[in-house]
Amino acid sequence: MSRELRRLLLTWLILSAIATPLVAIFIGPHLPPGKQADAGAGQVTDFTVSTAVATPIIILILSFLVYVLIAFRQKGTEIQDGPRIYGNRMAQTVWLATSVLIVTGLCAYAVTRLLEPGAAGSGQGPSPLSALKPVSNRSTLPVQVIGQQWQFSYRYPTYGGVETPHLVLPAGRTIELHVTSLDVVHSFWAYDLGVKADANPGVDNVAYVEPRHTGTFNIRCAELCGIWHGFMFDKGQIVTPSRFTAWIRQQQKTFAPSKRNLPPYRETYLPDPQRQAG
Repeated sequence: MSRELRRLLLTWLILSAIATPLVAIFIGPHLPPGKQADAGAGQVTDFTVSTAVATPIIILILSFLVYVLIAFRQKGTEIQDGPRIYGNRMAQTVWLATSVLIVTGLCAYAVTRLLEPGAAGSGQGPSPLSALKPVSNRSTLPVQVIGQQWQFSYRYPTYGGVETPHLVLPAGRTIELHVTSLDVVHSFWAYDLGVKADANPGVDNVAYVEPRHTGTFNIRCAELCGIWHGFMFDKGQIVTPSRFTAWIRQQQKTFAPSKRNLPPYRETYLPDPQRQAG
């Protein structure tokens, strides 16, 4: 091994040993989507791990680039072709073996995370692979998310099936989101909570989330669903359990007159093609 190569590797090891923990400690916790809910916090952890793993690789590439620019720069004004470069079997073997180990390790980590309860808040279909257990001693709160052109509405089956135009959730309680659609394919994306699930007609996609902190969160439709797709956005709220109880009771009173015109609560709805928008 040449002295230049040893110097390059030593520089890379020192920079990696310094930069990797700094990235994990100071940058990782601020990665999106945030820690407002358990699903989002889990995704922040995953992004932190992948970013920390990528840091030494990025440093190696940049270090090698700087080394090449300095060590092999052409001197003088006469332009000459560089020497012919042949493959290095040892370098190729080390690079290939390292790449296999990194990819295999990240794959094993990802599979382990996907098998955890809740699976990072992703929509898991009508039969979730790993359902969340209720936090504390409170039962799971089911909430149905209904996509339609061009808004989301929300039904609370445990409160008489009342349907509201805005999503409000209590903090510190396991929420079981049942995502479906009345017309075309939509996608429910509560960005700050780390939840995203397709809303398909006749399909009940289930996503779990445990809101941790009170505040607002963004809701978007992440599937092109028609001319006013860009209009499908809203602000959801996470409130204290007492405020949620007061709010849901007020919604029951407010929407009592319109409830008689709603279809009975079901996990899925089939659209009427004659009334489907374009």
